[in-house]
Amino acid sequence: MRYLPTSSRRLGLPRRAVSQILLTQLALAAGVLALATGLFLAPLGAQLDDQAMRRALAIAQSTAADPNVAADLRAATAPTPDGPVQAAAERIRRATGAEYVVVLDPRGIRHSHPNPERIGRPVSTDPGEALAGHEVMEIDEGTLGRSARGKVPLIAPDGRIVGAVSVGIAYEGVRDRLLGAIPSLLAYAGGALAVGALAAYLLSRRIQRQTRDLAFSDIAGLLAEREAMLHSIREGVIALDGDDRVRLVNDEAARLLGLPPDAAPTLAGRPLDEVLGPGRTSDVLAGRVTGRDLLTVQGPRVLVANRMPTADGGAVATLRDRTEVEHLGRELDSTKGLIDALRAQDHEHANRLHTLLGLLELGLHEEAVAFVTEVVGVHRTTAEQVTERIHDPLLAALLVGKATVAAERGVPLRLAPAALLPDRLVDPGGLVTILGNLVDNALDAAVGSAAPLVEVDIRARGRTAVLTVRDSGPGIPAARREEIFTEGWSTKQPRAHRERGLGLALVRRLAERQGGSARAGEAEDGGAEFSVVLPEALR
Repeated sequence: MRYLPTSSRRLGLPRRAVSQILLTQLALAAGVLALATGLFLAPLGAQLDDQAMRRALAIAQSTAADPNVAADLRAATAPTPDGPVQAAAERIRRATGAEYVVVLDPRGIRHSHPNPERIGRPVSTDPGEALAGHEVMEIDEGTLGRSARGKVPLIAPDGRIVGAVSVGIAYEGVRDRLLGAIPSLLAYAGGALAVGALAAYLLSRRIQRQTRDLAFSDIAGLLAEREAMLHSIREGVIALDGDDRVRLVNDEAARLLGLPPDAAPTLAGRPLDEVLGPGRTSDVLAGRVTGRDLLTVQGPRVLVANRMPTADGGAVATLRDRTEVEHLGRELDSTKGLIDALRAQDHEHANRLHTLLGLLELGLHEEAVAFVTEVVGVHRTTAEQVTERIHDPLLAALLVGKATVAAERGVPLRLAPAALLPDRLVDPGGLVTILGNLVDNALDAAVGSAAPLVEVDIRARGRTAVLTVRDSGPGIPAARREEIFTEGWSTKQPRAHRERGLGLALVRRLAERQGGSARAGEAEDGGAEFSVVLPEALR
């Protein structure tokens, strides 16, 4: 089902999440590139200025280090355009590419200059620091325009300062270098922006596929509806990732699995086996047991689970409570058994009435009285024997009813000679379920055996109830005596209204819930023997 977005638009911006993400990424990429370019260009001008001033200072230092320049300056009586100082300075200027190389005397009078007409005139900037013996680097305005300058003192061999050397690098050259770097920088920035735009487009296409081309408001609406739906439906939902870690558990799933009501938000990211523990329920939810409508027992509940894999390797499992259905199914089985027994008793009762009628018609009144007494006494004796030994009314009624059903199926059901339960049960319903399941299984196993028999032994050890059910059936192989308590394990054909293989699993779960145990073994005369121990079961 596709979520239908609304048609409203805000501020002319695209509604689709992918378009908004793409525009945001492009804006961020352009902003970052502009900032990086500005941060690169800002110190670049200062670096170029510093390089030019240092170059001018180096040329000035080299010129001042030439002893002939100092000697020619001291020997000159007056500055002349064709003097040796002018010749040396021009040679150096042409060799280094400097804008000018000016040599001046202690009075600040030029003895060299690219424009010979300015020789003999004072310099346009203050030479005081250089004549005082200091080296100077600066950007300044002079007669030839703005330039990067380096000034050094001119020192004679005897250590006296006889003048100074000033070298200038045209500032237009520095600016040209700066402007020349901008196109290359912009080209690199444009290439980076193009790569970023392509990556943003590819990422946005991926997000478009994953978000089904929805708007952010639509996604928020879907999430809100999802939360409301998951926590309102009466079916358990549990989502797992590809590593069988819990992604989501709704309220109904927490209830069905016996988890604390407020624990669902804290389960995200935890392994399924850690949350539920090992067992069939974990195997079904994790996909280790496959199939549709799989039955499992979790605590006292019978659950029906279905699992659907997701595209990312995870899965979503649904759980339905089938406890009441199973209970009704067992009641239906019992009712059907009673109906069959009543039908058989109806035939037997008709036969007995015919027999009694025949005795009366033949005038055999004493034999008729003895026949009636015997028939009534058998049923009375069975009920009295049960109630004398089993003092809990629900358990006694169950045994009397099962004895009737067993008799009609041709299997004697008897209490063991030492059976005695003198006190009432704390939870009679639990023991009734356990005993009913064990007796039903024993009757199914004993039918058709050479000497069919089912024996029930119930004893009290302090407040602990010990229940044993034996049958004359084929028995259970030793290797399978634990496997039979697994949900879904059964040797019988499934019935139309419910699944097989849950009775013994429920028996063990109910026993363990009360701190007891249930195990299977071999009876002394062959057949199977089931023993259940329930601590603190008696009042």
